[in-house]
Amino acid sequence: MHFLITGGTGFIGRALCADLLAQGHELTVLSRQPSERVRGVCGPVTPLGSLDLICDDARYDAVINLAGEPIADSRWTAARKAQLRASRVDVTRELVGRLARLRHKPDTLLSASAIGYYGDQGDTPLDESSPPHVEYTHTLCLEWEAEARKAETLGIRVCVLRSGLVVGRDGGFLKKMLPLFRAGLGGRIGDGKQWMSWIHLADHIAIQNFLLKDPQLSGAFNLTAPDPVTNAEFTRILAQSLKRPAGLPVPAAMLKLMLGELAGLLLGGQRVLPERILRAGYAFRFPHLQPALEDVLRP
Repeated sequence: MHFLITGGTGFIGRALCADLLAQGHELTVLSRQPSERVRGVCGPVTPLGSLDLICDDARYDAVINLAGEPIADSRWTAARKAQLRASRVDVTRELVGRLARLRHKPDTLLSASAIGYYGDQGDTPLDESSPPHVEYTHTLCLEWEAEARKAETLGIRVCVLRSGLVVGRDGGFLKKMLPLFRAGLGGRIGDGKQWMSWIHLADHIAIQNFLLKDPQLSGAFNLTAPDPVTNAEFTRILAQSLKRPAGLPVPAAMLKLMLGELAGLLLGGQRVLPERILRAGYAFRFPHLQPALEDVLRP
């Protein structure tokens, strides 16, 4: 099969490219980075510098849209929010617009979103049918998903990937946490009661494959492990896995002072359950956090 992938040079995208190439598929990767860099991180793929370079008679069996600037890398100033929106909503709109011009439409579009769609709802268990709490992350994800779903009017099957925190080697949120925790300087964030809905990178990639192969599946799917944990529990298990203490909590007031509105992303959370993918028959490789962390931290 021939896949068009956006965001292929990112943390999840690199792993996805490696997996699909190992299966023998052909990949075209959209990226603003130089072609040599794209091939260097993604493997033997065809780099594509712009959606405008796609010919109307191009053929893709499926499209995987993973584009999006990291949401927690800097304060949410007005300019940063504009960047976050452009990299998600605008890119997805342009992608679907380009697909509309193709003479041969792809069968499937997998499009990234996030569990931020649900907003901060405390201890409430959330599945794909749960109503959201309207706040910034919900509004951003809502617009993002709406642009992807427009592909359905083209006869393309759309699966929206509401991703949780992805646990994997050499990237994601864990890469930022590990230096402090390895130095014995880690600790819970705020009171530690906020929920962290996570997923191992291997399951994230496997679920994408699962969705690609089943033409009956469409709509939104929570890409989270079935065993979410609180921040305090995550901190305890990570410290235990590293055999390090973790007794230096980060005060909520300090986070708010340093990060402004972004602090809410770290002090709040969602207790998300992957009901739809479980009901479809997917079996998680890493349903529980401790084995997932031990796998990622293994030399």
